[in-house]
Parts: sequence; structure tokens; C-alpha cells
Amino acid sequence: MPASRTPLLTAAWRELAMLNFEVDPRLLEPRVPAGTELDAWQGSTLVSVVGFLFEDTRLLGVPIPWHRNFEELNLRFYVRRRGAEGWRRGVVFVKEIVPRAAIARVARALYNEPYVALPMGHAIDEQGTVRRVSYSWSFRGREDSLRVEVEGEPCAIVDGSAEEFIAEHYWGYTRQRDGSTLEYQVEHPRWRIWRAREAKLDCNVRELYGSEFEAALAS
Repeated sequence: MPASRTPLLTAAWRELAMLNFEVDPRLLEPRVPAGTELDAWQGSTLVSVVGFLFEDTRLLGVPIPWHRNFEELNLRFYVRRRGAEGWRRGVVFVKEIVPRAAIARVARALYNEPYVALPMGHAIDEQGTVRRVSYSWSFRGREDSLRVEVEGEPCAIVDGSAEEFIAEHYWGYTRQRDGSTLEYQVEHPRWRIWRAREAKLDCNVRELYGSEFEAALAS
């Protein structure tokens, strides 16, 4: 994005927790936006459940009262699109959960992004070199959660690794109501990572994401 332009949305993403699952590509093909194609890592088609904190969120540089800091949980998969400079590697969201109804309404109305608003919370616990991060949300009378536990210090992402494939995406794609595709660019530093020594997604996948994801996300 040119330096003279003000980004639409800026925020710090903190405490990212990502669980990754291999799926049959036929599961995702109906959801692939026009002009893009599924992207795979070493022949594997992946989806990721990602929990994180939005902090200091600003719209066109302006902080929105009561909407600066909040949790998000999303289910995403990976696509690519040929640009003038080569392949643009991006993500497509199946569902994005936030605790603020206004955020969900605006994202759905303006961009057709699949946002829903649910009560959410998070917890961070450190004991010595062990760090535990969890995200929770209430859905149809059930308390669901994503939890990870890591130990030690984060490390740099290795070139050509699965972690690089998952983390290093700088484009987003959203199918619009008329069948066209919205493309947007995302900028973030190259992250350092922990590999989780324990990780668990505890939710009713059928109710939250659909029966087609049940077998994959329960594995």
C-alpha cells in the first residue's frame, strides 16, 4: 500500500493461537472466490482455527470507543491468485467470531465477510517457561474453547516450512453477493513462533461450522 494512503484498518494482533488441520480439497472448492485457486503445502490442503486479540484497533486512523480491544476467532483456508508480480498468497474466511455486534454488522454489510457476534473471553497464564493461552466463546448454551500450551522462547520461522506457509499470507479474499471477489492487502511483520506442546479445540463443530467440517476438525 502506498505510504501516502491511510490504511482502512490498523491493529496489533497479539497472542495468536493457531490449530491447523488437513482437509479434503473438495470440501473447500465450493467456497473458493472467483479468480483464486486453492493453495496447498506439499500437497496438503489445510484449514486453520485462529484465536487472537485485536488491540488498539483504529478505522482510518481513528480509534472507535469500546471497540479498540477485543478477541477474535476465525476458521480460514488458503488460496492464491496470479498478480502482475507473481502469485499472491492469501486467506479466505469460513467464519469469524467477535464479541462486538457492531463489528460483525459492519463487516457483513460492507464487505460480506462472514462475521458473527458471540460472547467471548480469553485467559493467559504463565508459570515459569510454560505459557498457556485460551479463547472461549458461548454458542447455543455451550461454552466452547481453543487452548494451546507452549514452553520456552519463540523461534524464527524457517523458510519453506509448514509454519511459513500458514503464517506468511498478505492478501485476503472475500466472495461478494454478486459473485465477484474482494481482494485486500494485509501487512504484518514476520512473526516468531512457538510450536504448541498441547493444543485442543473443544466445540460443537457441526453446529458452529457445519457438518462438512466435523470429521476434519475433530481429528
